[in-house]
Order: sequence, then structure tokens, then C-alpha cells
Amino acid sequence: MSVNLYSYGIHRNISAGELFFYVALDQTRKELGMDDLAAAAAILLGQNNVPVAGKLAGAVAGTSVVSMAARRLLPFNVAVRLPTIVRAGAGGLRIAMTRSLGAFVGRTIPVVGTVMLGRDAFLIMQNTISTYNRLAKAEDRVL
Repeated sequence: MSVNLYSYGIHRNISAGELFFYVALDQTRKELGMDDLAAAAAILLGQNNVPVAGKLAGAVAGTSVVSMAARRLLPFNVAVRLPTIVRAGAGGLRIAMTRSLGAFVGRTIPVVGTVMLGRDAFLIMQNTISTYNRLAKAEDRVL
């Protein structure tokens, strides 16, 4: 472990670990914006927490607010069956096919939100490491 001390913004005499932490906070602040709010909203509105009666055994319980809205706004059927993710988690991925355009859109919106947040997390870490390595002395650099 090095004894090099750094300055970053208003912070003085900080260790290499603290420098990395402050750079990560700064990069997170720079990256997060309105698109992240939209991504978080897409994920939250896509949660299947609205109870629905009459589902068959083996079906995923509940539906989402965004799925209900999409089914009302897009009450069309398409000629081909479209794949949708109905459950994803530690238990694996469950795909269901649908011809309903509204169901497809409603089930796709939270996936798009998750991809957007994943992209942001990747960019934050990439920019953090790049900025940190520019500021740190050779023996303190990462990757």
C-alpha cells in the first residue's frame, strides 16, 4: 500500500483509495440525469405488482402499470408471435410469446430501462478508472 497523498476538488491529503472514491462520486454525479430517471421509472412501472384475477396455473402473478397502459393504448394483434421476458432473476429467465402489441410493449419497457441503467453503470466505472489513472501516480493506478 502506498503512502502517496492526493488532492481532488475540495479534498486535500487523501489516500489513493479515497481519491478513487471521490472520483467515482464525481463521475456518478456527471452521468446521472433525466435519462436515468426515465430508466428507473421504466423499471419501477414494469414491476408486476398489480393483482390480476383469472390467470392460469403457472402464469406469473400480477401485471404491471405500464403493461396495463400499453394494452389499452395499443389494442392490436400482430401476425407473428413476439418474444417477451416475463420473469428474470436468480431463478433464471422466463420468456413468453405474444401476438398482442400492447403486451409486447408493456413487457419490453422495463427491459429497456434495465439496459439503460446497465449502460450508465458501465460508463461510470469506465470514466472513474480513466480519470483516477490520469490523476494517480504509477504505483497507485488500477487495471
